[in-house]
Amino acid sequence: MSGQGSGGNVLAAICSVFVPGLGQLVQGRIFMALFFFVTTAVSYALGATVILFFMWLVGGILHLWAIIDAARFSRLPTIL
Repeated sequence: MSGQGSGGNVLAAICSVFVPGLGQLVQGRIFMALFFFVTTAVSYALGATVILFFMWLVGGILHLWAIIDAARFSRLPTIL
């Protein structure tokens, strides 16, 4: 039940809606979780400034990408 569309991926996508990168953390992908959390948080923080207000759009795109990435993740089978 670790393939695309499984219950785990749906839960991960829902987690990423609330906190970008949390879905990847639920799936055990620590590097991607840190990437999505840090880049999205920095983009939103820069968007809060008057000069870089357009960064809200970049943050929104990254947030959406985190949700889609969590929903579409599938672990490749290992061959032993």
